[in-house]
Amino acid sequence: MNIDKQIEFNKVKEIWADLAVTDWAKEKIKEVSLYFSENELRKQISDTTNAKDLIEKIGTPPLQNVSEMKNIILIAEKGDCLTPYQLERVEKVLIAIKRLKDYLKRGEIYNNSLAYYNENLDSISELHEEICHIIRNSTVDNYASKELGQIRNQMIKCEEQMKHKAEQILRSYKDCMADNYCTFRNGRICLPVKKEYKLKIAGSIIDKSSTGNTLFIEPSSVSRYYEELQLLKIDEENEVYRILYTLSAFVSQVSPVLKENLAMIEKLDFIFSKGKLSIDMDAIEPTINTERKIKLTEARHPLMDKSIAVPLQFEIGEKIHGIVITGPNTGGKTVAIKTVMLNCIMAQCGLHVTCKQADICMNSSYLCDIGDGQNLSENLSTFSAHITNVLEVLSEANKYSFVIMDELGSGTDPTEGMGIAIAILEELRKSNALFLVTTHYPEVKEYAAKTENIINARMTFDKETLRPTYQMIIGEAGESCAFYIADRLGMPNRMLKVAISVAYGEEAVKSYVFQKSESNIIKKNTTKISKAKIGKNNADLSSKYKIGDSVMVYPEKKIGIVCVPINEKGVLRVQLPDKKIWINHKRVKLHVAAAQLYPEDYDFSILFETVENRKKRHDMQRKYTDAVIELNE
Repeated sequence: MNIDKQIEFNKVKEIWADLAVTDWAKEKIKEVSLYFSENELRKQISDTTNAKDLIEKIGTPPLQNVSEMKNIILIAEKGDCLTPYQLERVEKVLIAIKRLKDYLKRGEIYNNSLAYYNENLDSISELHEEICHIIRNSTVDNYASKELGQIRNQMIKCEEQMKHKAEQILRSYKDCMADNYCTFRNGRICLPVKKEYKLKIAGSIIDKSSTGNTLFIEPSSVSRYYEELQLLKIDEENEVYRILYTLSAFVSQVSPVLKENLAMIEKLDFIFSKGKLSIDMDAIEPTINTERKIKLTEARHPLMDKSIAVPLQFEIGEKIHGIVITGPNTGGKTVAIKTVMLNCIMAQCGLHVTCKQADICMNSSYLCDIGDGQNLSENLSTFSAHITNVLEVLSEANKYSFVIMDELGSGTDPTEGMGIAIAILEELRKSNALFLVTTHYPEVKEYAAKTENIINARMTFDKETLRPTYQMIIGEAGESCAFYIADRLGMPNRMLKVAISVAYGEEAVKSYVFQKSESNIIKKNTTKISKAKIGKNNADLSSKYKIGDSVMVYPEKKIGIVCVPINEKGVLRVQLPDKKIWINHKRVKLHVAAAQLYPEDYDFSILFETVENRKKRHDMQRKYTDAVIELNE
């Protein structure tokens, strides 16, 4: 049973997780569950209150994600060398720890218990100063050690000497050069020498131009400095590695303290995320009890806009263990029961609740049956899924449970559904669980009215605006208002009389006060369907043209003779001078009737068949033959 999804606590968690900074806190929020220890729960709620108080008084804490830092510590502990970038990450975390310590220190003047967590943080100033001195702009600084500074100074001098020597040769052999400046090729200083003068410059050819007319030559006198520079670079690299390994060892040495710092940052991030959520939702600290009672004053659904949500007054416990809510559809019954359970679960997870005041008992389990549980993959109807879920709820329900059920007994025959609803209520009552259910059955209202420890409640409805007010009144049974709404919206009185009579009998019709005089449903003009007149017109056309009629074919205005009369589709066949065609009767006009052209018993096969086909047809009438008549299409 996914209770989080059914009552939308998963959506609250999503909002909550977005307020956290560290990956650890975000993951913990996703997995957060109920606290069953009263001491632990009170501490969690107190932390939320203190976090909210600190944020409101001295601002948001300077927290940052430390997941990358964990990997860096692991590398250092293995004895590997950290890069300058990784050491800068360490420095930034140390700065964040110092800022967090200062933030918490400022909170001590308010006597806030969270402020004293600063004593559990160690900014490790020695490591911070060492990294600041050695690493700058993601590289090892020249002043990291005396040896490194000397090596890099020698490298600079060597590069200058290389450049000076190359320029000296460039000036001396100006006529041999393709350009008047030195260039770098493959990291070496080269002279752009014309191809025909390559033998005049002693040195190594490093590259050539795309045309091959210019050769880039490193002079022999320059290469000596280049080799010296390469040796200096090796010395520099060795010194840099020595410095980085020393710093990495320092990080490894203080890694236990760093890990404690990171754990504390993640813990504080989780706590402060609860405070941020409380501020964002305008929530308050709930009172916790173990006496099986819940009292919410002006409760709101946490996910609803505060300016739209209508505050809910709710109380259960002591003598009343169950409440049956009735009222019109869209009256807010489902929202009401979700609001109650969601606030209770938030409280038992150590969060503040969206109420003006709240006194909430701890529960061993929260159970619910809400919504359409139709499952096509498992071949379960809405009612089947509903009953399956209800049986699971009843199997877990006990005197420390809080249960909500929506539309009790729905999804089946009303009479049988009513009986099942009362049976479920009776079982819940015997379990001594606190429960909150919604229903439309009048028999269930009657059951609640006369049963000990159960009480009715209704969601109010504005009969003038035909809109729900989303207010719950405990102690009164609600009505569906179906007849009243239908009456106000224009259902004729004669239809209402039938409905009331069927539902409550003829006497109820006499006592019902209609909102308006008798009226009828005004029928609107709708698009008419045009049916096809099958065969009628074509039947009249069948006698229009006869075989042998001379006709004019349009638009070509050719004369032809009808060889097949009009069929059921309004198409006839006409013999033209060179071919036979099928054509719609609308494109044909009678020219001369056959009666005027041919004798009464004239054999038209003479006109429409070849001599060969006529002979075959004659043979077929006298005897069996294998001949085939070929139709001239």
